[in-house]
Amino acid sequence: MRVAALYDVHGNLPALEAVLADVAGEGVDAVVCGGDVCAGPMPRECLDALAGAVFVRGNADRELGGWAADRLREEQRAFMAALPLTASLDVDGLGPTLFCHATPRSDEEIVTRLTPEDELAAALDGLEERVVVAGHVHVAVDRVAGHRRFVNPGSVGMPYEGRRGAFWALLGPDVELRRTDYDVDDAVRRIRATGYPDADQLAGWLLEPEDPAEVSAYFESQRR
Repeated sequence: MRVAALYDVHGNLPALEAVLADVAGEGVDAVVCGGDVCAGPMPRECLDALAGAVFVRGNADRELGGWAADRLREEQRAFMAALPLTASLDVDGLGPTLFCHATPRSDEEIVTRLTPEDELAAALDGLEERVVVAGHVHVAVDRVAGHRRFVNPGSVGMPYEGRRGAFWALLGPDVELRRTDYDVDDAVRRIRATGYPDADQLAGWLLEPEDPAEVSAYFESQRR
């Protein structure tokens, strides 16, 4: 099977809509939502747009409350509360592939493209799968740690890539890190119109994206 891996949407419906339009032309067999889908301005609409996807739990999903949680329907809140930590799919060319939000053992453990190989390998130890797809730090990466390949597709809705866009991955028969262009200025107008309390902060990240090297160094310092 071919899989589209969509991570860290953070309620950014315009970005998600643009990515799903690209995914529709790729003939994928499954879409994986890799966590942190609802913590943002349009949580209900993002969940509706991802109906039928394979979900794993993100830390922001587990901790969801306040403004975003209030905008979900009751059945959506129940769905989010029951999400699994991991999911495994057999991907063409890659074989059994494990999807998680941060690492297979935690939805909030930090690993980055700067994490030493032996330490990343330890976080992935004991798995049957040879490929692990995770998000959480919003910076795309494709690297090897020990006997495993570790992929972060980047973030659809709140990327730290130093350039505008929505970032995701196409899996099968190899790994393709993808970027989808969309109208960020219009997205910011839509986000602000929701009344989302952190709209200005999100708008800043979308309009002037953070540098991935600086973000990775920051997260690596927090990991230690």
